[in-house]
Amino acid sequence: MPTGCSVNNENHSPISATGELVVHYIDVGQADAILIELPNSQNMLIDAGNNSDGKTVAEYINDRGIQRLDYIVATHPHADHIGGMDTVINAFPVGKVYAPKATANTKFFEDFLLAVKDRELKISAVKGPMIVLDDGELKVSFIAPSRGSYENLNDWSVVTKIQYSKTSFMFTGDAEKESEEEMLLQSAVRLEADVLKVGHHGSRTSTSAAFLEAVSPRYAVISAGSGNDYGHPHSQVLEALDAADVKVYRTDLNGTIVAASDGENITFTTLKNTVEPRAPAAATAAAGYIGNKNTRKFHLPSCLSLPEPSNQIRLQTRDEAINSGFVPCKICNP
Repeated sequence: MPTGCSVNNENHSPISATGELVVHYIDVGQADAILIELPNSQNMLIDAGNNSDGKTVAEYINDRGIQRLDYIVATHPHADHIGGMDTVINAFPVGKVYAPKATANTKFFEDFLLAVKDRELKISAVKGPMIVLDDGELKVSFIAPSRGSYENLNDWSVVTKIQYSKTSFMFTGDAEKESEEEMLLQSAVRLEADVLKVGHHGSRTSTSAAFLEAVSPRYAVISAGSGNDYGHPHSQVLEALDAADVKVYRTDLNGTIVAASDGENITFTTLKNTVEPRAPAAATAAAGYIGNKNTRKFHLPSCLSLPEPSNQIRLQTRDEAINSGFVPCKICNP
């Protein structure tokens, strides 16, 4: 057990031999809602989208046959994260509710607090690092926030890490670079994770180069709304993920994303594939491809992860790109 971490273990069932960790990144548009089925038969919900998403999230949980939420995590009091939480809390028996010591003068936050009170629950304040569950093969911990005050509500975000045997997941809420820098300074915490839920919907204000290098994910999931007003995910973040050879899944393109781990391997399923079909070969050939001089990856001209113009090289055919030592981008799959 890392030193300096507080521990808060709950009573729970042992991990079964066939237990799986299943993570559902629910498509709630420009918002976050993540349902986690733990391999010890417990369930966790991290955020619940906007107020209008509450029913959607509750129905999704119910459709999975889940009757109880053992852990609820409200990462921070922004409407696109806790807006639907009151609906969910009122729909299911709840074990523990975790949230940072951050407040907001909004109806959504007040509704969240009222639902907690009406169900005779209490909010456990998060200050990382702290361990929620340590069952040998399964560990759930909070890494952030680690300070008692932040000017930016996003930096209050509860950052959760789940380790299941040889696989690991990190969930960052809207944590931005100030929070990321603090996590990098925590000597008692290992940040490496196989799957990273990218911070703040893929905003350039999160996922710094140093943080991405420390986490070193194989997969990344971005929860964002199609055609959102913020331009999320930003091209800088997509390019950084591509340069790090990270496979990216996005709710705005793939719909709800489900990742399942047996402790050894992680598999992904998308429940509503809204990705545009690949352009016909003739059309692609006419448009050519764009190579990145630095990363040596090549892209479709329509890729959201195109490099800056000064770093581009035009390639006429796919064969030319491959023969020149370029590898295909994992985002646009040219």
